[in-house]
Amino acid sequence: MTATTASAPARVDYRTEPGQYRHWSLSVDGAIARLSLNIAEDGGIRPGYKLKLNSYDLGVDIELNDAVNRVRFEHPEVRTVVVTSGKDRIFCSGANIFMLGVSSHAWKVNFCKFTNETRNGLEDSSKHSGLKFLAAVNGACAGGGYELALACDEILLVDDRSSAVSLPEVPLLGVLPGTGGLTRVTDKRHVRHDLADIFCTSVEGVRGQRAVEWRLVDAVAKPAQFAAAVQDRAVQLAAGSDRPAGAKGVALTRLEREDGADSLGYSHVQVQIDRARRTATLTVKAPAGPQPADIAAIEAAGTAWWPLALARELDDAILNLRTNELDIGTWLLKTEGDAKAVLASDAVMLAHQDHWLVRETIGALRRALARLDVSSRTLFALVQEGSCFAGTLAELAFAADRSYMLALPDDADRAPRLTLNEFNFGFFPMVNDQSRLQRRFYEETAPMEAARAVAGRPLDADEALALGLVTAAPDDIDWDDELRMAIEERAAMSPDALTGLEANLRFASKENMATRIFGRLTAWQNWIFNRPNAVGDKGALKVYGTGEKAGFDLNRV
Repeated sequence: MTATTASAPARVDYRTEPGQYRHWSLSVDGAIARLSLNIAEDGGIRPGYKLKLNSYDLGVDIELNDAVNRVRFEHPEVRTVVVTSGKDRIFCSGANIFMLGVSSHAWKVNFCKFTNETRNGLEDSSKHSGLKFLAAVNGACAGGGYELALACDEILLVDDRSSAVSLPEVPLLGVLPGTGGLTRVTDKRHVRHDLADIFCTSVEGVRGQRAVEWRLVDAVAKPAQFAAAVQDRAVQLAAGSDRPAGAKGVALTRLEREDGADSLGYSHVQVQIDRARRTATLTVKAPAGPQPADIAAIEAAGTAWWPLALARELDDAILNLRTNELDIGTWLLKTEGDAKAVLASDAVMLAHQDHWLVRETIGALRRALARLDVSSRTLFALVQEGSCFAGTLAELAFAADRSYMLALPDDADRAPRLTLNEFNFGFFPMVNDQSRLQRRFYEETAPMEAARAVAGRPLDADEALALGLVTAAPDDIDWDDELRMAIEERAAMSPDALTGLEANLRFASKENMATRIFGRLTAWQNWIFNRPNAVGDKGALKVYGTGEKAGFDLNRV
């Protein structure tokens, strides 16, 4: 994890490992893992603030994301993760307010998005992998700390007459809870809306039995019985999981990456940045050489197994571009290699989908692709000569805002093909639980059936266009000009308007809790983060901790 200098912000590196953690500790005892938060006050990812009262910044969540991934892959025997605090009488006070006060708007938004994705990832693993999370709230729990607890399957609160859960952002800071608190309180915990109104407009929060009655927590326990209650509930949650007790995990070795001034290089993903055109070209490569065909070979390959390596590399590339390349507004998605090798790899995954390692790998791919969906960048897929948009990699084309496929009707040997398989029909759902093809066709029966009917058959540009699987199919005469005009037109438009446009069009017709967090909450929070009441000279975020009272413009807008 890269820190910063006073002169210029350093690039954020999302790679870390337990030996580098400054804020979290991970311990494993059979089926129960414990993630303990003990934040180093001087350990901020950027200078200018102290992480007091177990408050967090982006660096803390980078460690959390890594720790959860290590439980997923290195400890398949773990069935319940207990999330707790290593500090007395304080669980977590949420996002560091001083960090928010000195951060740019873009930094705040990217920070909130990543923490959202990390918390969504806990729920994703609970839903798809049987990994359960128990928040052992052993002290005051406020703001983003309570949002972390809300992302867990259950919340157990110590009943010590002082520890409370709270979402005090509105009365204290003039902003909203930034990582799904409002939505999870209603959609997940079904807190009655009038009680939620009281809860979210009070600073002191709710404690003890009232927190149980209001559904803000699942149970409370006195301090003397708290540890035993946590252990008992963790064991009960573990009993409902199917994660294997005797399996050997796969070590998540350091992700190798070659950084250039205008490039990122991995084994299977290459990123090339054209700063003049404000584009990044992401090229994903098919597997090369002999590939594992059974579980023993997959386990032996470990992180070198192509689907797992691809998931890790693509995820890291997306995060790097999102955080470190704010001016690069268009991502061009390409593939390269043998489509048959991609389909063969998919077939192995499909045959062994119930094995824990394959299931976790599918989950890693699902989360990486979902991260692509919610990135505020224009996505154009380019299906051209040498492409391998097949199966899993075809999802890149369906994630794109537009897809261009080269038509070569007079040269069948060189013409690119697009091939569907079972993985395009629900294995990698977006955050709204739709497959990208369902989103594309609004779940209408006829086009979905037509797409499924051609699964396994390589489609040329004309066939793909007729089925509605691509946006346009220029021939080799028009290809360069059509792409150039599309990219130049995009670069000339307002990035803000494009972000709103793309988010609206990508998630049409179907909503769930996650899309409301990413959509409704993010839209309001982005607006509030720009308002003087939050970030003006007298705004709540600016004067917090100074003893000065915030000065609000009382007009409702």
